[in-house]
Amino acid sequence: MRVDAFDFDLPQEHVALRPAEPRTSARLLVIDTNGLADFSVGDLPSLLRADDLLVFNDTKVIPAQLFGQRLRNGIAAVVEATLHMREGPAAWRAFLRPGKRVKVGERIGFAPSGGLDATLMEKGEGGEVVLRFDLCGPDLDAAIRAHGHMPIPPYIAAKRAEDEKDNHDYQTIYARQEGAVAAPTAGLHFTPELFEALDARGIERCFVTLHVGAGTFLPVKADDTSAHKMHHEIGVLDAATVQQLNEAKRQGRRVIAIGTTSLRLLESASDDSGVLHVFEGATDIFITPGYRFRFIDGLMTNFHLPRSTLFMLVSALAGLETMRAAYSHAIKTGYRFYSYGDACLILPEGR
Repeated sequence: MRVDAFDFDLPQEHVALRPAEPRTSARLLVIDTNGLADFSVGDLPSLLRADDLLVFNDTKVIPAQLFGQRLRNGIAAVVEATLHMREGPAAWRAFLRPGKRVKVGERIGFAPSGGLDATLMEKGEGGEVVLRFDLCGPDLDAAIRAHGHMPIPPYIAAKRAEDEKDNHDYQTIYARQEGAVAAPTAGLHFTPELFEALDARGIERCFVTLHVGAGTFLPVKADDTSAHKMHHEIGVLDAATVQQLNEAKRQGRRVIAIGTTSLRLLESASDDSGVLHVFEGATDIFITPGYRFRFIDGLMTNFHLPRSTLFMLVSALAGLETMRAAYSHAIKTGYRFYSYGDACLILPEGR
């Protein structure tokens, strides 16, 4: 499909720079067979069926943005690296800026004390590189925690600096598996009180892991979706969770993904007959209109960038014209967009 079919005008004042307070006061647009309806996230328990099963991504954002210096012939040049996928105990795939002038084999220091140095091992397209650090395993992890910065999305970073508040705001309350460089943002709306309300309704939940990469923020530069290359992300779906989810489907219950990352992992791990399997490894699944969903029955997600792979995904689930109408309504009625913004609940079969 033509990528410009997924374009729309978004006034900049709709880009949320901070999350709603309290989290559950964020607005929630329900998109189902009855059309569009405005609610808040706090209404979610009443909008779901008592036997629904919600799937959350428990990945934890690491301080994956590193600032350093490349030294050549006694001249230092400032560089910025955003780690996005681990390649081994001592290696990370990253986006490097500026990346064109740094050569394979050159050294970069990411800490004033010299405790976080790396060698550039490979260069790819779009500023992507592979960095091999001098430190390894837990020692490398500790150094990244000590010297890294929370990688808030570029459309927020362009308007304000990252600060201490982001360390709390840009992390779900259930984050536990370190490895993401971007938050699964639909999950940012959930609080202990909302979990209690869901429990009181009998709504079950489970957790999967997909380490969100910085590639999620990359614009689609191709003219046609068939020419776009997705970046890999690492996911884990264990046997106990697979059994829980397959049993729910056998019972005729709905499985609703909380966030596009949970959805992408479930669809990557399911077969053509709609049976889920244990999964551990990389996925680069790219969902566009025409895709036949194999496992999920609904999705809660935030409002996404124009021409983005995530807007393509929600258009595949609800229909492009439906999502264009939903986004038009959201803009006209003051919804807040992107990572810290409001959310929508897509239920293709209705409530």
